[in-house]
Amino acid sequence: MSAVAASQRPAGHVKTSADPLWSVYRVELEKLFHQLAIRVLVLVCALGPFAFAAVLRIQSGTPTDAVFGVWVHSTGVAISLVILSFAGSWGFPLVAGVVAGDMFSSEDRNNTWKMILVRSCTRGEVFTGKVLAAVTLTSALLVATMASSIAAGAVFVGAHALVGSTGQLIASGHALALTVIASLVCLVPLLAYTSLAVLFSIATRNGIMGVVGPLIVALATTLLGLIGNGVWMHLLLIGSTFTTYFALFTAHPYFGPLLVSLAANLLWAIGALAAGWTILRRRDFVARATSRGSTWVAPLCVLVVTTATIAVLALLGNAGPVGVTAPRLDAAVAATFNKLTLLQQQIIGRQVPAGAGLDIVPYCSRRGQRSVGPGDWTCNVDVFLPQPKRVPFQRSIVEYDVSVSADGCFKAQSPPAFVGGPTMTDAAGRQVVNPLFIVYGCFNIL
Repeated sequence: MSAVAASQRPAGHVKTSADPLWSVYRVELEKLFHQLAIRVLVLVCALGPFAFAAVLRIQSGTPTDAVFGVWVHSTGVAISLVILSFAGSWGFPLVAGVVAGDMFSSEDRNNTWKMILVRSCTRGEVFTGKVLAAVTLTSALLVATMASSIAAGAVFVGAHALVGSTGQLIASGHALALTVIASLVCLVPLLAYTSLAVLFSIATRNGIMGVVGPLIVALATTLLGLIGNGVWMHLLLIGSTFTTYFALFTAHPYFGPLLVSLAANLLWAIGALAAGWTILRRRDFVARATSRGSTWVAPLCVLVVTTATIAVLALLGNAGPVGVTAPRLDAAVAATFNKLTLLQQQIIGRQVPAGAGLDIVPYCSRRGQRSVGPGDWTCNVDVFLPQPKRVPFQRSIVEYDVSVSADGCFKAQSPPAFVGGPTMTDAAGRQVVNPLFIVYGCFNIL
């Protein structure tokens, strides 16, 4: 019988072990593209950045909570970085959930596992094909989002130089290259969230849990980032790479936190996929099809395990060395304030000699508690200006309220009486951003 069947195959047909895997991959991509939610996601990723840039164009406000938000009216690259920052916090976990969260649970809901597995595909091929389809689509959506944001920034604002996260001026071409690199780096945490959605979909057999699960984890990650002074827990969190890439935009890039977070997110992805495959490989689909037991037991177990994992991470909040310290913040604030002051002088048309600098003495502390760890700080910046007459130096004190995050990035804001308002007049008489009104910076926590 097998010989007769083989003789009836078309000439030149060679069955390879990759054929079933490719078939699953192709079919799963087709199924995804036929879903209304996926089509809406594609439109949002392609057109959303243009809508965001258009709204910024017609208003004077800026998203000051983002590291580069204050510069969205100055350069289009800042728009791309703000979108990447927001998408990393909430957008990409949602994308991962919508794409992969119901990919496996839909087979349980429709009771189609037996039909799939009695064909020429093994469980491993079905699992691999579905995962590859999910990873392909989520990666394509990230690339589409960032390509659209770069194009929107160039159209509505223009390709201008960017003020980096240590106050230095980055040429437009260099800033664009760094933005592309940061987008590619963010593929790793996106892979971790996609793998987590796959795990939730398999373990709970519930599409809602699969879609919402990555968002819940993203919220827990945000809350965990606010507690503890140690560096290890914060760098090991899933999605930590979405903030550590800011190190690429410093005057002297540092790669320690970025590499640690990339390795951690890769381990999250591998662990989630390994756990999902283990559950799927051991599942008895025949017994599942005939069972009428409760469907809430599996989601409850997953919720308990997730809660326990978050609790363990919270207990490790102080593990490892303290990343945010007063000396590190003093040095970062002084260097950033110095560069931004010189930039301000250039904007108003004054000549700044090469290698010029101010005599600055910063002092950063926290009220009522030890001066370590992320949170709210106060920094007094003493600036000593040379005088041609009797007093050799004139002392000016600038006080900043500083908010420092666990990744080493800070936002410092001073009352207008010290440094002026949010905008200023440049040498050509135009209203531009006052670089000293809100100061952003980042420093190495390792």
